[in-house]
Amino acid sequence: MYDIIIVGGGTAGLSAAIYGVRAGRKVLILEAKSYGGQIINSPEVENYPGIRKISGMEFAKGLYEQATGLGAEFRQGQVVRVEEQENCRVVVASETGKSGSDKEEQRYETKTVILATGARNRPLGLVREQELTGAGVSYCATCDGMFFRGRQVAVAGGGSTALEDAAFLSNYCEKVYLIHRRDQFRGEERLVENLRQKKNVEFVLNTVVTGLLGETVLEGVRIQDVVTKEEKELAVSGLFVAVGQMPDNKDFAGLVALDEKGYIQAAEDCRTDTPGIFVAGDCRTKDVRQLATAAADGAVAALAACEYIG
Repeated sequence: MYDIIIVGGGTAGLSAAIYGVRAGRKVLILEAKSYGGQIINSPEVENYPGIRKISGMEFAKGLYEQATGLGAEFRQGQVVRVEEQENCRVVVASETGKSGSDKEEQRYETKTVILATGARNRPLGLVREQELTGAGVSYCATCDGMFFRGRQVAVAGGGSTALEDAAFLSNYCEKVYLIHRRDQFRGEERLVENLRQKKNVEFVLNTVVTGLLGETVLEGVRIQDVVTKEEKELAVSGLFVAVGQMPDNKDFAGLVALDEKGYIQAAEDCRTDTPGIFVAGDCRTKDVRQLATAAADGAVAALAACEYIG
């Protein structure tokens, strides 16, 4: 019997584990992939209080080692459901890395659950986008950017992630088109100004990507001006999509209330509408989704779970 089971091993989940074990609770983290979440794809983190500069991977590793060093358990498993029992809850997880009938389900009893499932990259919704993912279409510039050294690429998006991706790619690629559907970027102004100084970065504003060109690999994109409706093609070898994120909470739709976008409904106290079920990080309804707010959610949710246990 665990006191707290945390679903997700990103910044929010690992922070919750640290606070949970420090409060003397028995804590288990269940993560479908590797620890760290989205932040491991960031080459540099410069906006976390108290840390001037650090790589996302190093930041995640530090959190993981701190949580497990204090006594939190970490296991790989894709949580598929949470069952209500008379005196506890049962978290059911399937083994990752296997498929079909080869998967075995593991059942873990717990007093409370913290959902920290994070969010995943939002696709553009283009025809053949999934088919060309890994063949020119990517959602992680730091993961795949080096494959496009000396070539022309495009980044779709207008937030800080898109701006950071364009800056990273400009160090290796011959040309970087930054395509955004509005006439101004949503991201940090200092990032915009940095890109303005780069001769190999071109802003393509008031424009959306409407099609993907190429048969087996990406050879270009079709774009449209949202004002004039004029269409044209850009010859690029890579398209990096950075248009936001979306939660993956469908497995918990019957457990807690979700909003119309699929985020778990909860205020700053991280309490859901189901007693004993808490939420932390990017998967919950909130205005700001940053590293610092994910860590804060983890602390709040863990302490709330401890209070619930009594």
